Amino acid sequence: MGLIFFGTGTFAIPTLRALAGSVSLVVTQPDRQSGRGMRLQPSPIKLVALELGLAVESPEKSRSPEFVSRLEAENADALVVASYGQILSQRVLDSAKRGGINLHGSILPKYRGAAPIQRCILEGAPETGITLMQMDKGMDTGNMIEVVRTPIGQDETYGELQDRLAIIAAEMAVEWMPRIVVGDYESIPQDNELATNAPKIEKAEAELNFTKPAIVEYNRFRAFTPAPGAFIRTSQGLIKLSSMRLSEASGEPGVVVSVSPLTIAFGSGALELHEVQPEGKKRMSGKDFANGARIRPGSCLI
Repeated sequence: MGLIFFGTGTFAIPTLRALAGSVSLVVTQPDRQSGRGMRLQPSPIKLVALELGLAVESPEKSRSPEFVSRLEAENADALVVASYGQILSQRVLDSAKRGGINLHGSILPKYRGAAPIQRCILEGAPETGITLMQMDKGMDTGNMIEVVRTPIGQDETYGELQDRLAIIAAEMAVEWMPRIVVGDYESIPQDNELATNAPKIEKAEAELNFTKPAIVEYNRFRAFTPAPGAFIRTSQGLIKLSSMRLSEASGEPGVVVSVSPLTIAFGSGALELHEVQPEGKKRMSGKDFANGARIRPGSCLI
């Protein structure tokens, strides 16, 4: 079994590790500037590939003729794609005998696009899953080979759910790729009328709003934790939110109901802020923040 692996994010790591013995080439996004010093940083998948001693390519555009020729020279049985970040051209897909096989983090045709895990949490979906699919040149529009479903925990964050789904994806790849490379599989078309989109996350979406229902904003917190990171603007400045829970308390939006734990009312219901990071300060408990800022029950943070 000869495979080329396309991946970039941490979601793809368990699958690469599981298939490494059959992978001749890893393709990932180019190193990008990040961090305070804006230094070039390799992708998570590149780091793992180098650790495993695998050949790595990082084309700016995977559809470039020179790179496609490189792929064709590998004469691979299939391309395995997980959290890569570029739409693959038809010529790229045609470079392997069985084309491209994608592990997508949703139950297709729902949540096609770059951020399926975050979007399903944001919308309060009760379940999600992994779809193993035969790729075409569209955005997650190819035929489905297998779907594995899993419930979403009521307090599960994006990071926690992604880690679980990554393991499911790896298990599916181990089970299915040997069958796929010999043609022992079937696929079914997606119902395009049921399709929904999951576009890339914008940082501004991670801001909570006191006037909205607590459950809606709790889902927002879960969807954007740990990245890009949920936050709220208050009379005490911008506060990053690290840990929180729904509360049965109620009150006027933005009003502090309790300081142990720090509980703030929203449009309906309330949220307990267990761990926060005020502007210019280190992470701390909500209770310590309230004490330091002299916040008391009845204080309004709007």
